Amino acid sequence: MGPLSLLTTPPKPNPGLFKRNPPIAGEAEAIEAAKNGDADAFSKLYALHKRRVYTLCLRMLGNVSEAEDMTQDAFLHLFRKLGSFRGESAFSTWLHRLTVNLVLMHLRKKGLQLVSLEETINPSEDDAPKRDFGARDPALAGSVDRVTLERAVASLPPGYRMVFVLHDVEGFEHNEIATMLECSTGNSKSQLHKARLKLRELLRQPEQLPPLDTKREAAQ
Repeated sequence: MGPLSLLTTPPKPNPGLFKRNPPIAGEAEAIEAAKNGDADAFSKLYALHKRRVYTLCLRMLGNVSEAEDMTQDAFLHLFRKLGSFRGESAFSTWLHRLTVNLVLMHLRKKGLQLVSLEETINPSEDDAPKRDFGARDPALAGSVDRVTLERAVASLPPGYRMVFVLHDVEGFEHNEIATMLECSTGNSKSQLHKARLKLRELLRQPEQLPPLDTKREAAQ
């Protein structure tokens, strides 16, 4: 899947971009062993998933130090909650949802606004998602490398970046995002629409994008 697919609405069901849902060799055995207190098995789960959990935290928070702390918190929480995993979804999906919820709790404790208060349930005609919402943008038909795309995503305003990461990267539906962020479904759709417009604008001038932090680049 090319990087430009980030700017289009994924087909239903929405599996999320960059998401690795297929079973990983040895993962199921490690999960069961870790549930029974096997420390080595839990270390294996950490090794298998730490990079993607860190990348998710970094995309949502936009801060390397906070992302590192939240990654540790996520695995501490996983250690306590692993027994509740029933295998009804892919383990990576379950772990990412757990991580997303922890990050959102962290942001709320800091008193940060998760979505823009200026967004309305009924946005203006100019701002509202069009009927071809998520359609391929002819202006961006060329190739965009992954690092440039990550730099553009990192440059999005926090509210836009949050919804974009949850929907286009992690694959959550708008009704799920609305529940997570305590906003309306229309608000989530409007934020995503504006995030994509901003991304297109940023990607037209990639030379003006700030460089990624070296730790962020290492996580990609």
